[in-house]
Amino acid sequence: MEQRSLGRTGLKVSELCMGTMTFGNETDEQTAHQMLDAFVDAGGTFVDTANGYSAGASEEILGRWLKNRQRDDLVIATKVFHRVGPGHNDRGGGRKHIMTAVESSLRRLGTDYIDLYQTHVFDENTPLEETLSTLDRLVTSGKVRFVGASTYAGWQLQKSIDLARQHGWEPYVCLQPLYNLLDRDAEWELVPVCLTEGLGLIAWSPLRMGLLTGKYHRGMTEPISGTRVERLNAIGDPAWTRYATEHTWRVLDVVREIAEEAGRSVAQVSLRWLSQRPGVTAPIIGARTMEHYEDNVGAVGWSLTDDQMRRLNDVSVRSLPYPHDVLAWAQTLP
Repeated sequence: MEQRSLGRTGLKVSELCMGTMTFGNETDEQTAHQMLDAFVDAGGTFVDTANGYSAGASEEILGRWLKNRQRDDLVIATKVFHRVGPGHNDRGGGRKHIMTAVESSLRRLGTDYIDLYQTHVFDENTPLEETLSTLDRLVTSGKVRFVGASTYAGWQLQKSIDLARQHGWEPYVCLQPLYNLLDRDAEWELVPVCLTEGLGLIAWSPLRMGLLTGKYHRGMTEPISGTRVERLNAIGDPAWTRYATEHTWRVLDVVREIAEEAGRSVAQVSLRWLSQRPGVTAPIIGARTMEHYEDNVGAVGWSLTDDQMRRLNDVSVRSLPYPHDVLAWAQTLP
């Protein structure tokens, strides 16, 4: 597996990141450890979790696996924001919560340091200066090596970068956004910020709840039983309505054509497209089973052709919203 620099840092990470959101929930500990073993055997070094995944069980499962591994050979990322207790300060980006949460994550992971500590969601109720200065203290203390962000708007990410630069604090070195063939909104503002400022880009949900794995096809009127889409649909989340559209079926038609040409699976083509997009360091694979993992890891060691990338880009692109549409049009003026 290829090793890539995370943004402009000297930190090397594998071209696929092992996501652990399913650990302790959809994936039991034995299967989780089997997948992690296989990932490392394939050259993987980059593992991502969060304090909020399975109420901390994901970190604990990863921590027990780490005991039998050479810690310095791996890059372990986790996140902070979501509620982990009943107290008023048990969530968010405030100093009290971050300082408590990092100690809890270190304990669950069974490690002395976290390679990449990410703010999971932008906190509108806490001054950015408080969040960023606290993260800077964690790096200075040695408990954290690098800091990053996940669900941020473009202006929130840029303001964070500018404030860190102004105060001499440790800057965000990467962003973890939603990004895949069906969700390319990150390209409007977030990807340009990352490219301009030198942030690495590690994309979550690269197969969008299984929609880009080949299980779904034109003509389907309801989600597949037992899938994440069905579970969300059952609790009123409009995931199925949002994605069961002509746009999705057109994208999947082209992905299938290219998968057949390349002798690859639909999931592998979807992951490979993302891996070859500008600025992307690593897609985060979130396999639930060994079968899913083995399919996902087949996205490395080969490349889509320029023509295949063009076809995938063309079919998946969406109309730009204002002001991006006007800005793009203005660039064409003589």
